[in-house]
Amino acid sequence: MPSELERLIKRGEALLERVEALIPPASPPVDWQASIAFRWRKTSRGKYIQPIANVHRIRLSDLHGVDNQKALIEQNTRQFVEGRTANNALMTGARGTGKSSLVKAVLNKFHRQGLRVIEVEKHDLIDLPEIVDQVAGRPEKFILFCDDLSFELSEAAGYKALKSVLDGSVATTSENLLIYATSNRRHLMPEYMQENLETKHLGEEIHPGETVEEKISLSERFGLWVSFYPFDQDEFLAILAHWLSELGCRESDIAKARQEALQWALQRGSRSGRVAWQFARDFAGRHAGDGKPKR
Repeated sequence: MPSELERLIKRGEALLERVEALIPPASPPVDWQASIAFRWRKTSRGKYIQPIANVHRIRLSDLHGVDNQKALIEQNTRQFVEGRTANNALMTGARGTGKSSLVKAVLNKFHRQGLRVIEVEKHDLIDLPEIVDQVAGRPEKFILFCDDLSFELSEAAGYKALKSVLDGSVATTSENLLIYATSNRRHLMPEYMQENLETKHLGEEIHPGETVEEKISLSERFGLWVSFYPFDQDEFLAILAHWLSELGCRESDIAKARQEALQWALQRGSRSGRVAWQFARDFAGRHAGDGKPKR
């Protein structure tokens, strides 16, 4: 009898070991003092908020050609960190015009007032309620940042999770959290010609179909819409001059660089701020010593 009992105990222990191997380990505690920016990670070890070691530091003064957009986001963020009411923000428009850089810039400006950013990938938006629970009650102010946000029709889970957190769940988000998102799509989802066939005309009124209404309903949950537009040639060259100066180029070098920069932009089919920054790094590396920023 004792031997039979021993066999049962061993089988039970083996079964427990197998079950424990299937259970993800507890998430490590967040070191909120390790950084001003964080990233939501999902690995085989579980889900957790990871401090970012090397935060991209950029100043609001580094962003040119988007003065109105800067003013809107800066004011909204100032209200937020000062404990006043503020809105979730959706920044949409042309690529490379400074949408994500603007989020980094307001973090750089307001982090001493307790502002923190948690970057969340689109495919992890289904975990938003967990993230909200982790930061609730913290003294810091958090921006959940989702860059280049858009949804395909097959990505309903993340779409619905974001929609619920923004406005629609019985549980509200805490006062120390906002969502800032960037996208090239105004309504965050693809729009198809056939959807226009659902539109109904009642007298002089036009009523969009249910499919269109569903897509619009997500972007409408962002209280602040900020649009970004392609830069013209003068704006592109002004951005270029700023970065070349920051990277140590002389005025004479900056003047010489303009024609080459326009050719560079033509090859890429874009006069965006990102293209100006990329050319400035290449040019400064060839003409301005070490090409390192002056700051």
